[in-house]
Amino acid sequence: MLMNMKEILSVANEKNFAVPAFNIGTCQIMKAVVECCEEKKAPVIFAVHPKELAFQGDSAMAALRDAAEKAKVPVCIHMDHSSTVEEILHAVRTGFTSVMIDASHKSFEDNVKISKQIVDMVHPLGISVEAELGTIGTTGNDTEGGTSEIIYTDPDDVVKFVNATGIDCLAIAIGTAHGIYPKGFKPHLKQELLTEIKKKSPVPLVLHGGSANPDEEIAESVKRGINKINISSDTKDALYQELRKTLFNDPKIREPFELYVDGIVEMKKIINHKIELFNAADKVQYYSL
Repeated sequence: MLMNMKEILSVANEKNFAVPAFNIGTCQIMKAVVECCEEKKAPVIFAVHPKELAFQGDSAMAALRDAAEKAKVPVCIHMDHSSTVEEILHAVRTGFTSVMIDASHKSFEDNVKISKQIVDMVHPLGISVEAELGTIGTTGNDTEGGTSEIIYTDPDDVVKFVNATGIDCLAIAIGTAHGIYPKGFKPHLKQELLTEIKKKSPVPLVLHGGSANPDEEIAESVKRGINKINISSDTKDALYQELRKTLFNDPKIREPFELYVDGIVEMKKIINHKIELFNAADKVQYYSL
């Protein structure tokens, strides 16, 4: 069932779990995500980066909406990391039910101004808005961007920002980074900072850069109040690492329905694990479908 972000995260906030937001870069990823979430009875967010939409084409949105509307679980279709009004307008025209405006690299005042502009533009259409306060890091092998040095979210700014903008959920910076971490590197999330932010935030909280973090760190962040976690690199890495093995073992294979079989199996293992880790399994019961 198709929903917007506010509808899907309000339940997560109330019941203390995190909805997985999987980046849908191909139809194979979409198929695997839907099948896993229906099996686990978990709500889900289809996250699509502007670059992913440009690669797949606007016609891919018809497939996403069709899958969301037919799904037996709540589904939100979310434009991830939009940075311009033009990208937001394109998302509105193509059928997204939620958008993220990422003005986190700008000053606090400009971030407020731009985020409020988007809220005023899309809220009358029933479309939810996510914004970011603070900036998460980058591993250097991602497409979403980030900064070489994390700018942590200031709890004192959270209430001011949310009240001034009217956003529906807030992405915060507590120590994660986009992409896959270098071998041997272990990120450390500032859990006490998260607790302080959660106490003050009037809206659900979002964690970007959810891939490759230690399970215990992610589980703790969910307990402390994260309600949406973005996953992109982990699922894609599972799919394409296995695809490389398939092609290496049989260079003559060419049919997509043969090529992707093992990769989808590996990707589903990741998806199912994330659903359980985020405490999102069997949460469909709390939604009105």
